[in-house]
Amino acid sequence: MEIETQYLNYTEYQAMGGALDLMPFNLLEKEAEQYVDKYTFGRLKNLEEQLLDTKLCIYKLINVIDSYNEYETNNKGIASENTDGYSVSYTTPTSDLSKVKGIEVYNIINTYLADCKTEEGIPYLYRGIDICDN
Repeated sequence: MEIETQYLNYTEYQAMGGALDLMPFNLLEKEAEQYVDKYTFGRLKNLEEQLLDTKLCIYKLINVIDSYNEYETNNKGIASENTDGYSVSYTTPTSDLSKVKGIEVYNIINTYLADCKTEEGIPYLYRGIDICDN
């Protein structure tokens, strides 16, 4: 199932060297879009065609999000074990990992989209504050 309104479609992803299957790609692409929309205040949602910078950003985000998801899945250790009724509790990666992931995601978005502007000339990452050098 391919989604029509993606910032980066599966064919483009594969042409860039992406190796994920279609369904994992769709899920990660949607998550990457949500991060981009968060930091661009949804300015890209209604664009008919995305800039190459946006596509590269999404490609990079997919790879980073996938690696964090894989790490979280593979690094659940046993926190406690009770042999009297057999119960096992597993740890999950700390909130520090989520913080590091958030910083890395923001840095990727900032790297690829900081100089991009809408057709109206509004920077993608503009937050509504102009600083004057007076």
